[in-house]
Amino acid sequence: MALKLSKALGAEVTLFTRSPGKEADARRLGADHIVLSSDAAQMQASAGSFDLIIDTVPYVHDLNPYVPTLATDGTLVLVGYLGPLEPMLNTAPLVLGRKAVAGSLIGGIAETQEMLDFCGLHGITADIEPIRIQDINTAFARMQRSEVKYRFVIDMASLNNTA
Repeated sequence: MALKLSKALGAEVTLFTRSPGKEADARRLGADHIVLSSDAAQMQASAGSFDLIIDTVPYVHDLNPYVPTLATDGTLVLVGYLGPLEPMLNTAPLVLGRKAVAGSLIGGIAETQEMLDFCGLHGITADIEPIRIQDINTAFARMQRSEVKYRFVIDMASLNNTA
């Protein structure tokens, strides 16, 4: 959703990914550029490039490799993870480069309605994978193995089907 929303807002959008092979999906969702974060050369080539990075990763991960990709006065905003950072964040590149790390949660009712109206105006919808309630344990196991591309949505009609 971040790719779709960013593109609709007129941004030049870059996706950082650890997994090669996401290029076609990333471009379909709105990415202009893809940076493989596990590739040191690609990360180095991105140094000083970004005014804003929206970090949607929902688990503990190292932010230090992303800080050098921020431009002067750039900000890395955490929206996916709550908790302690490991490894510790090196503040020297932040202070010396006038860079910032911030956090944000969801907005209130007014902001949520504004976002929904924007999505409606631009035809932005979530990519989902429908599942039957009977497959919930398999879906959970796939999620734990990071084998899920999109949000699972339970087909409520499957609640009436015990087969």
